Amino acid sequence: MKPQLRTSLTSILTAFAMLAFLAMEAQVLNAPVAAPNQTPPAGSSPWSQACASDSFNDYWVNFTWSPPLVNGDNEFILELSDPNGDFSSPVELARDGSKNTTFDFYFQFALPTDIRGEGYRMRVRSTSPALTSPASDPYPMYYISVNTGITIRPQGQADFGDGTAQVCDGNSITLEVYGLSNPDTYQYNWYRSGTPIADKGSSITVSQSGMYNVEIDYGSCSGSGNTLSNLIDVTVGSSLGIAINPPAKTSLCSGETADLVANITGAGLTYTWFKDGTAITSPTVDDDTYTVDASVAGFEGDYEVEVFGPGACVERSAAVTITNAGNFTVARDNPAELVVLPGFTETLSVSTDASSPTYQWYKDGVAVSGATSNTLVVGDADSGVYFARVSLSGGACTATSIDSETTTVAVPSSINATIAYASAYTECVNTDIVLEISTLTADISGGSTIDVTSQLISGISAQWKKDGVNVAGATSNSISLTDVSENGDYDVDIAISGYADTSNALSVRLLVNEVLTISSTSTTSCGPSEIITLSTTTSLAGETFSWYRDGADLGVSTETLDTTEPGTYQLVIDRNGCPLGSNELVISPLNPDLITLDSPDNVVFPEGTSRTVTASGGDSYRWLDQNNIEMSTSSSMTFSEEGSFLLVARIGNCEVSRAITVQYLDTFKVPNVVSANGDGINDLWVIPNSYSNQTDVNVIIYNDRGEEVLNVFNYQNNWPESSTSFPRQNMVFYYKIRNANEVLKQGTITIIR
Repeated sequence: MKPQLRTSLTSILTAFAMLAFLAMEAQVLNAPVAAPNQTPPAGSSPWSQACASDSFNDYWVNFTWSPPLVNGDNEFILELSDPNGDFSSPVELARDGSKNTTFDFYFQFALPTDIRGEGYRMRVRSTSPALTSPASDPYPMYYISVNTGITIRPQGQADFGDGTAQVCDGNSITLEVYGLSNPDTYQYNWYRSGTPIADKGSSITVSQSGMYNVEIDYGSCSGSGNTLSNLIDVTVGSSLGIAINPPAKTSLCSGETADLVANITGAGLTYTWFKDGTAITSPTVDDDTYTVDASVAGFEGDYEVEVFGPGACVERSAAVTITNAGNFTVARDNPAELVVLPGFTETLSVSTDASSPTYQWYKDGVAVSGATSNTLVVGDADSGVYFARVSLSGGACTATSIDSETTTVAVPSSINATIAYASAYTECVNTDIVLEISTLTADISGGSTIDVTSQLISGISAQWKKDGVNVAGATSNSISLTDVSENGDYDVDIAISGYADTSNALSVRLLVNEVLTISSTSTTSCGPSEIITLSTTTSLAGETFSWYRDGADLGVSTETLDTTEPGTYQLVIDRNGCPLGSNELVISPLNPDLITLDSPDNVVFPEGTSRTVTASGGDSYRWLDQNNIEMSTSSSMTFSEEGSFLLVARIGNCEVSRAITVQYLDTFKVPNVVSANGDGINDLWVIPNSYSNQTDVNVIIYNDRGEEVLNVFNYQNNWPESSTSFPRQNMVFYYKIRNANEVLKQGTITIIR
């Protein structure tokens, strides 16, 4: 009897423990704590600050929680705050959905690359149920993305130069970090002669002498950064008031020179001369004079001098502007190539911004006698290459002259016309198009061709032709085509001053400006027993046409199309050699899920009451009993008796059937004992039909170690299965019955063998 008593006592204690477990309202999530590295070989002590980099980024925290068990679909999520410990926008570090029965485990995580701060905290969330642990203690965390020396320079310079900088007359200069991607996203530690400065930004403004350098502030991890920069030696000096003495003249003619002399000379200073901001000499001691030579192209500009020396700041003078007295422009006003038709003349022309200019025209390099104005008239006997030489007639630079660009004048041997579509054109797509004379070219001696469109287009006569026959009234430079009756091959005859040409030919095939529409008796395919007819109001008598489904020709020649197949249908008619397509008509397969009920198919209610079930998604409804007798034709049906029923709903021409089972609510309680001994009595855990056979009810069973042994929806009263083994007598299990919103029932089950 003692062994049996011990077994019974153990079962009772286990049951009480499980009930106590059930009595707890919620799990308790504890704050995560830093843990030794668990990656083999495992560490021996937890980390106190996280100093991650490209070469190391592997950290662990320990997390514990207390029963009851979380749901099977739960995930534990490790989250990180901002640098101040605020979780308004937490960052996910890790998640684990496999530890739902493990109350003490580790998270492994890597720091994101933008983490830098001293006060980060961590917490853990569970998703099912939704709970959040307290925040951890604060930890310094830095991702050390830069771990080599950085560089600084005086702001405005290309680099740090010779490592020196000067502050003049109580002013200041700015030193800045450069060569670093996104430097403003870091904080810095600045030093003057080894003493820290309060500034933390990527630049610093200084007015005191000293040796300045900087490092990235990685807080508690700064020792791992090795980012200390180069030194900039800042000295304090005074300005000298450097300037350039006014030269004798600042507007020079070609061949003249002007000496630019600094106002401070013989002081042992180093001089650098600049033109338009660019150095034109090397730094040279006592180089206080620079000569501007107007015979050098591009001499005009703004000149400055920069000096530096012992006790003096680097200082640059104000600019002196030197101009070109003989500077003017000449423009050719006519095309670069001109043709002269027999009996006609053309005018060559130039323009200039010179003051009091003179002109001389040249033909083939020889001056044209008497051609001294800005225009020159040429005839059909004057072929050649022309330019005008423009000179200044007074002032200091009378020797200055500029030649215009050349003009080639020729008499053509022929004139050629080219026609083109005036806009985008696609055969059998456009319903209208304009053709135009797009180009006129002239063939001249030597085999070259000149584009003379702009010169001659307004003077030509034209006659358009279709298929070789003149189009009445079509005598302009373009022709507009808007009807399929105008389809054909077009060209144009042109003539001007004894020249004539027939252009290239262009084919025009317009699509008829007509809308073809098809319709159907239904747009839903119910299956092979329900025929859908497609038709059009357009007469197809004597027409060539095809029916298409999903782009494939069905090979049907009837004016209507009968089908039972879903797909995209179209009718295409041949119109004057061009396909005219109808609208696309989509026939969709029937979707039974369009019919929905506001209740499961298995309807359960207490005996003596009733339950109303409402259908939606259909055009009409019929409710039938198990003898196929119609009970109602509305969208709702009220049931008061058990039985098997059928809903028949129509969508268009289609019918959808839904079987409905009505049962009285079981009044027995959820059993807590199952005698699984195979005698056919109480061998299965049978629960009330308000919980069983329900697609929206989840049944979960755990063993006495908290491990799931069953987790199903629509439970069929079939646990334990005959193959389930029970290693001990009187084993106690824990169950939970829930829907999407709440736990409906929970308790224990004792299996008696």
